[in-house]
Amino acid sequence: MSCGCNSSGDSTHSCATKSTTGCSNVDSCGNSYKLSVFDWLSTIKAPQQNKCSFVEVRFKNDRKSYYNNANNLPLHIGSVVTVESNPGHDIGVVSLTGELVKIQMKKKNFNEELSPKIYRVSTQKDVEIWQDVRKKEESVKITARKIAKSLGLEMKITDVEYQGDGAKATFYYTAEGRVDFRQLIKEYASNFKTKIDMKQIGYRQESAKVGGIGSCGRELCCSTWLTDFRSVNTNAARYQQLSINPLKLAGQCGKLKCCLNFELDSYVDALNDFPSSSTVLDTEKGKAFCIKIDVFKRKMWFAYVENSMAWYDIDVADVKKMISTNRKGNKAAPLEDLKSYSADDKVETVDLIQENNLDRFEKKNKSRNRNRGNNNQQQPNNRPQNNNSEKRVENKVDNRVERTNKEEKNNSEQKHQKKFFKNKKKFPPKKKE
Repeated sequence: MSCGCNSSGDSTHSCATKSTTGCSNVDSCGNSYKLSVFDWLSTIKAPQQNKCSFVEVRFKNDRKSYYNNANNLPLHIGSVVTVESNPGHDIGVVSLTGELVKIQMKKKNFNEELSPKIYRVSTQKDVEIWQDVRKKEESVKITARKIAKSLGLEMKITDVEYQGDGAKATFYYTAEGRVDFRQLIKEYASNFKTKIDMKQIGYRQESAKVGGIGSCGRELCCSTWLTDFRSVNTNAARYQQLSINPLKLAGQCGKLKCCLNFELDSYVDALNDFPSSSTVLDTEKGKAFCIKIDVFKRKMWFAYVENSMAWYDIDVADVKKMISTNRKGNKAAPLEDLKSYSADDKVETVDLIQENNLDRFEKKNKSRNRNRGNNNQQQPNNRPQNNNSEKRVENKVDNRVERTNKEEKNNSEQKHQKKFFKNKKKFPPKKKE
């Protein structure tokens, strides 16, 4: 069934939600969670007079719409249905039924009077035609890109979606500015022999359709579960004390990562209890300015104007006391009295990854090292100690010497035997008279 994953268009594949009437293979589908909705009211039967006649139907990728079940067909999540379209009809999969459909329609301001109808449950012939046109989409996309490039248009064809009956093909494209594709539509119509519909999408929608792996090692949020794309600006990174590095903050779409908004509210709530980052403290040793903020440890780092290389981290409560002291017209205590760490202090560093060790990739035998330690304890201090590596080398040399001596001895014996047999042939033994 059409679910946007690799098995899209297969009538034997269903990726509905886990419910009483859903599909049990939902965990095996790589891209079903965004397209399906968990029906938490599936076990609750609504009164017959208040029964909702609308259902949610999903198509390729993240496209969904709401249809009126005017014929009161027995539909459930995962049913393949033939729905009204312009022109002809389209085929999709029911993704939600019941009272939750009304809530979703109200949330998206969907007009019930303009909702199209569901014709019937799809027949085998409808499904076969639908699968045939779905198989052509990849080759059509490649051909469409070649035609757009030959016309010199500054655009990129991202995806192609055929209607269920093959009467219309929708081309999704991205472009920086306005594109005049009047000649392009003529070329597409003559090559593909169908009605052409062009839809421009943003770069975030493009990455949602294409999919991929993010820098976190997981699938992109926009291609798995994220449906609404809120605007992201650099203030979200500043609130979270992140460096403004476009290479690290940008996602695969080239825009700022959507995940910058996930924890933004928590950071904003935590920063409400912090003094302003532009705070200047008037201490007995001079004025100090704020350098950075540690939200998790609830500390602020300050440095003197005269010596900005020495940093001092101070708790937020102590900073507030110093600010109140300055407001009274008095100078606060020096930063050294309240600091818990200074950049001038010598800190012992530990090389965790052992970059400076040449033998960091060699395997060390712990048991031999233990035996060597025990042997060293038994030996007197004035006796020279040999390493295991030197002992192994000496043993190898001794074995080679013994081996060569044996070979030389065997060779000498063989030569002696050959010489003896030759002399025996030349001087045969005398016969006895």
